[in-house]
Amino acid sequence: MGAAFKRFCVRFCCCCCCDDDDEEEKRPLISNETLEYFDREAKKKRDQETNLWNEPGDSSHSERDDDRMLYNLLQCRAQTRRGSQGYRRLSVDIQAMREVRREVRDKWKMILENLGFMAEAESLLTVSASASYDRMRNAATARTLLQTLHTETSIFNSKESPPERYLFILDRLIYLDAAEDFVAKARRFYPPKDDDDDDDDEEQTSAINLPLLLSRMNQNISGGEEEEDENTRPEE
Repeated sequence: MGAAFKRFCVRFCCCCCCDDDDEEEKRPLISNETLEYFDREAKKKRDQETNLWNEPGDSSHSERDDDRMLYNLLQCRAQTRRGSQGYRRLSVDIQAMREVRREVRDKWKMILENLGFMAEAESLLTVSASASYDRMRNAATARTLLQTLHTETSIFNSKESPPERYLFILDRLIYLDAAEDFVAKARRFYPPKDDDDDDDDEEQTSAINLPLLLSRMNQNISGGEEEEDENTRPEE
């Protein structure tokens, strides 16, 4: 509808065509439900990038002990008063667990870039919460290679079962015919550690021992409550 015709209607007509047209122009192109969906998906992506869940397809984060511990720490911190001593202790433990996962991811990224995937490394390492084993092209071969990396290299920082998220990455590398080269590079850059190195690693990672974290988490809750009681206690 042209601007001149709109002015004519406003001046000489008593109909509501102009108002209806204005209302249509003001109507949002995207519904609130769609915006909420995009917001949820963006939060899921940030959650994956921040926490690097070892079992990305497990929305409850309960299938693996390490994922369950990190999830419980996050839930506990969300219920703790921000700025309290308990909140700060929980944040330290959460950061420690996240840092270990980032170190593993950085090792994978370094090897991918060394293989020539300079621009593609980030995309190859991104695993969404919708990752499905049914969509994998070479699941059996990828699992064999993952176990090889776990037993014959030190690319992972733990003797526990390797993170499932890297199974999906290996499946992509198999499709790109780069998986064997990746394993060869991993053997070269991160050879197995001897017993002395393992003892040193255990000492360095003792701060994120799961039973210890569980005990500290319970202490943090009590500590936060005691601190809050002290802050709210009237002065004598």
